[in-house]
Amino acid sequence: MKKISIIIPAYNEEKNVDLIYVELQKVFATCPKEYEFEILFVNDGSSDNTLGEIERLAGKHPEVKYIDFSRNFGKEVATTAALNNCQGDACIMVDADLQHPVELIPEFIAKWENGADVVVGVRNKNKSVGVFKKIGSVIFYKIINRIAEVKIVPNATDFRLLDRAVIDEFNRFTETNRMTRALIDWLGFKRDYINFEANERIHGEASYSFWKLFKLALNSFVSLSLLPLKLAGNLGIAITLVSGIAGFYILLGKYFFHTHFASTFSDSENLAILIVFLVGIILTSIGLMALYIANIHGEVINRPIYVVRKKKI
Repeated sequence: MKKISIIIPAYNEEKNVDLIYVELQKVFATCPKEYEFEILFVNDGSSDNTLGEIERLAGKHPEVKYIDFSRNFGKEVATTAALNNCQGDACIMVDADLQHPVELIPEFIAKWENGADVVVGVRNKNKSVGVFKKIGSVIFYKIINRIAEVKIVPNATDFRLLDRAVIDEFNRFTETNRMTRALIDWLGFKRDYINFEANERIHGEASYSFWKLFKLALNSFVSLSLLPLKLAGNLGIAITLVSGIAGFYILLGKYFFHTHFASTFSDSENLAILIVFLVGIILTSIGLMALYIANIHGEVINRPIYVVRKKKI
């Protein structure tokens, strides 16, 4: 029999744990008998009774397994922990809030059986996403696909199937700051796609705030592309050339050719404009370099990506 691991990161999802288990059982009943399933929850430091609900299910049903973090490490790390520990021939990553339509799982498996190593769920519409998040998503994909080495399909989600070969290769990554789906795209492999419309969240609130999404996007830019760092150097060169030409023009116009435009600037004004301009460029460049230095620092200190308090695998 082939084993399929269902990976479910959970943060404050106590009211959704039972619901997603029931929905998954309905789906499993429609799948051929040649498959067996394990359900692997990762409790990402929830402050409610999510762990208690998961432990109750695990006590009743041997296919339910879990990993409990010592604190909140974030969804990307929770997904990583599940991929490190799942035992299936393939895995399918699903959100605990039921926004991913689990009834599509048989379609994911069918495409996997037809030869796809990665089957990606692409969201057509999300009924609960606001205007600002939609605009931010469009901007993010526009930027990342221009600067990153690997193209990321717009609106591709974490709702995806991975073959065991992909899982094993993913587990070799050591990055601390990570965007799971971008790393999976970097790996390559044969892939296929399933379009879906996201369901509305039934209970709880989305754990990704605007600032968490912004931080994830920023980490993605830094980890997937060197362009921002190169941009800082190129910008410094460009500004130096422009300011040098402008300064030379004002110098010649004021003291040699006596043009009216150049004469309107006093010596102190010229100096102030030059200093402010160059200081702004220097600070911008230092800020961009600091992002990369921070990323290097996080990798060099080599802390564990997550800490497990207890688990049932």
